[in-house]
Amino acid sequence: MDMDRRNLLKWSGATGAVAAGLSQAEAAPAPRTPISALGLDATQFGVRPGSPDDQSTALQRAIDRATSTRVPLALMPGVYRAGDLKLSDGAQIVGVRGATRLVMAGGASLVSSAGTANVTLSGLVLEGRKLPLLSQRGLVHFENASAFRIFECDMTGAGGTAIYLTSVDGEISGNTILDSGEAALFSRDGRGLTVARNTIRGAGNNGIQIWQSASGDDSAMVLDNRVEDIANRSGGSGQYGNGISVFRAANVIVRGNRVRNCKYSAIRGNSANAIQIVGNSVTDLGEVAIFSEFGFQGAIIANNTIDGAMSGLSVTNFNNGGRLAVVSGNIIRNVKAWPNGGGGIGLHVEADTAVTGNVVENASKIGISLGFGWALRDVTAIGNIVRQSAIGMSVSVSKDASNVVIADNVMSGYTEGALIGRDYGKSVTSDLLKGGLERFAHISASGNRAS
Repeated sequence: MDMDRRNLLKWSGATGAVAAGLSQAEAAPAPRTPISALGLDATQFGVRPGSPDDQSTALQRAIDRATSTRVPLALMPGVYRAGDLKLSDGAQIVGVRGATRLVMAGGASLVSSAGTANVTLSGLVLEGRKLPLLSQRGLVHFENASAFRIFECDMTGAGGTAIYLTSVDGEISGNTILDSGEAALFSRDGRGLTVARNTIRGAGNNGIQIWQSASGDDSAMVLDNRVEDIANRSGGSGQYGNGISVFRAANVIVRGNRVRNCKYSAIRGNSANAIQIVGNSVTDLGEVAIFSEFGFQGAIIANNTIDGAMSGLSVTNFNNGGRLAVVSGNIIRNVKAWPNGGGGIGLHVEADTAVTGNVVENASKIGISLGFGWALRDVTAIGNIVRQSAIGMSVSVSKDASNVVIADNVMSGYTEGALIGRDYGKSVTSDLLKGGLERFAHISASGNRAS
């Protein structure tokens, strides 16, 4: 028996005796499972591409057999109608990118897995047909999974959330997720998920959600994704309508993403400790473009570009414990007030924050806002440029506001003043760069240029 023949029999389930080189007559009979170039060929289990019938039973049998032999299940191009497919430990399903289509025929999910490791989906088109999904269920659904992979798949028409993950680690990369009824991707209580280089267009509530049930480490990395056209079907005051939403999840990195046309924010960190929001390009937002809010401690927001929002960048809610940030090197342009008069602020911070090297242009009300009422403590605004805003900078002069350094900033094209003192949102001074700073012991201002 030649070497190629022995290897084929070994991988196709022949007995150890045959694999060791004994003759076929000497070995006990064993069923043979044909192997394609990618793995086991699903058609050998009665799976038929293009069949109008529900193929869930045949597909499940093929998945189980491939998993038990520790090789991928290969699906040739075509349409496969199925639902409630369960993936066990080590399952791998491989298709031909853009041509192998799994179409949901019913069930809680199209594909799901729980308590597993090393599950992989690749090269598949997963179609939800807008069939309704439960609120905590996804078209693709993973629970308590580790080292899983979804890459180079297309997902369309989920009747709820396209990918729903609970307590998982792994990687979702290179996928396209279109027209999801709820979120495109929702990770709850994640354990170091990587979400990279995906394209998301059209989601009912959020594009990418990284949430924890209670404040704690998450360590997700959300990198180089394209997120567009995110609606706000569930309403609320900012929980939904965001390109990337991080809630209670600590140590999350959001870097290099392109986010456009969201009903609320491009990137919203709520109670997200030690979040990094770096190098993102965001445009056409319906509320605050980049937000770090409520009970967070520690945020780095740096080197982002913002063009077109109702407010540009906000680090806020000292009243709820929100504090400690670096806001550096951002470009913020074309910020317009809300119809009700709110918004119109390019950049706003409150407590324990360094604001340096930012450029703000064309904010309809205030270029850079330092504090709100008593919520101003230990803030520096150094080396920033503000152009063409009604007020260049504002600073809280309310009772109990404290410790702010305003130095070496350049402000031009303002109409109401370069530096105005405000008390709970109301202007109460004339331009402080022209006089009157001595009345406010908590403000140190030097080296600023205004024209």
